[in-house]
Amino acid sequence: MQGIDDLDTPAILIDATRAEANIARAQAHADRHGLKLRPHIKTHKLPYWAKKQVAAGAVGITCQKIGEAEVMADAGLSDIFLPYNILGRAKLERLKALHGRVTLSVTSDSHETLEGLAATFTDAGHPLPVLVECDTGMRRCGVQSAAEALALAKVIDQAKGLTFGGLMTYPAAGRAAEAEAWLRDAKQALAASGLECLRISSGGTPDMWRSGEDVVTEYRPGTYIYLDRYQVAKGVGTLDDCALTVLATVVSHPTPARAILDSGSKALSSDTLGLPEFGELLGMPGARVTGLSEEHGTVTLGNGASLRIGERVRVVPDHCCVVTNLFDQVHLIDGDKVLETLPVVARGRMG
Repeated sequence: MQGIDDLDTPAILIDATRAEANIARAQAHADRHGLKLRPHIKTHKLPYWAKKQVAAGAVGITCQKIGEAEVMADAGLSDIFLPYNILGRAKLERLKALHGRVTLSVTSDSHETLEGLAATFTDAGHPLPVLVECDTGMRRCGVQSAAEALALAKVIDQAKGLTFGGLMTYPAAGRAAEAEAWLRDAKQALAASGLECLRISSGGTPDMWRSGEDVVTEYRPGTYIYLDRYQVAKGVGTLDDCALTVLATVVSHPTPARAILDSGSKALSSDTLGLPEFGELLGMPGARVTGLSEEHGTVTLGNGASLRIGERVRVVPDHCCVVTNLFDQVHLIDGDKVLETLPVVARGRMG
């Protein structure tokens, strides 16, 4: 069996035991609170893990792009949510083909998006469920008020080949209570107009662990399967729960306090999610990745830590989802053993 020492660097390592434990923990939490779990595959982009998530109890999966959904459908995943505004003839035709293969639902936050969907999906016997995307504080996509949500819901309800599927949001981190109040008002407005809202979908790993939600029926966590430094900073877990690390080699040691890795922005990503560094070395307190160029990662050493040129280290990144998208393959590991090498098949899929 191949070992970690046999791998070239940089490489992504996935601790399989940790990932499976994270899946089980989140599913147990959702079950306790009566939430349907619909994991976002953007973090791993692997049918391997998507199937594990469904087998653990998830009702389906979430994909951000049609290309990702096509890959998952090809692999046998049968219930897919695409919370994205789909526009343009080419994408709509692909969406229609996908609708013929799997249980599919999408979102919209504008009349323009709905016009394209309504023109493409015309079969009243097999309508496409469309959820209204709501901006509950993230300031990204989404309608701005309950009144706007109701107006779009009515358009969806009246379209021959569409059916109103509910409300969807991606709330700002730490503002889940604000999002719930927004969604509660929208649900009441819908009910007052005779529109039933059975599905209210929310997301974001850090806020998933709140209890007492009385409006949200479905949750779409992504990062929970691997975790990263950002999630640790938010209290979701510890470094011992982080399943993804980047295996790197020390290629230079110019000063006692500075070492250079063969992993720069093309391996670790410059997306820090607001953290002051880019990563930290596992098992080496005080060793932080403090700078990135394309192929070099600068490590600042502290607390008496030292490295050797040629030494291999494991870096816990700030944002694991972006790091996954930088590699063609990942290595599932158990201790120092490589269990399996998997291609990241949904990586780079367009549309």
